[in-house]
Amino acid sequence: MRYLILIQSNPQSRAVWEQLSDEQRMAFGRAHLALTDELAGTGELVASEGLPDPSTATLVSVRNGRTLTSDGPFAEAKEYLAGFYLVDVPDLDRAVAIAARAPDAATGSVEVRPVFDMSQLDL
Repeated sequence: MRYLILIQSNPQSRAVWEQLSDEQRMAFGRAHLALTDELAGTGELVASEGLPDPSTATLVSVRNGRTLTSDGPFAEAKEYLAGFYLVDVPDLDRAVAIAARAPDAATGSVEVRPVFDMSQLDL
């Protein structure tokens, strides 16, 4: 089953980040790379990426058949998606175990959400 492990940034996690030394920040990044490499090695990793802050985003909507885009920055968001792991694992317990190893779980929380299996729909 596929699970999306969502890493959120918020004021508390950013405050912790600001207090880290350069060496601690590098260790944080290396821990993410090590987890990514391990999951790729076990075949559990589908995708993993970090995301910049929302000011780099493009908002897309369709109105009256026209595609409209809007650039950031948007209204100040206290929390935003900072990265994710998409994993294919046997069950929620394994997904939670992986999420607990994300360095961000030590300073905040990491969300685990099952991916909706569209193949189950009778279309």
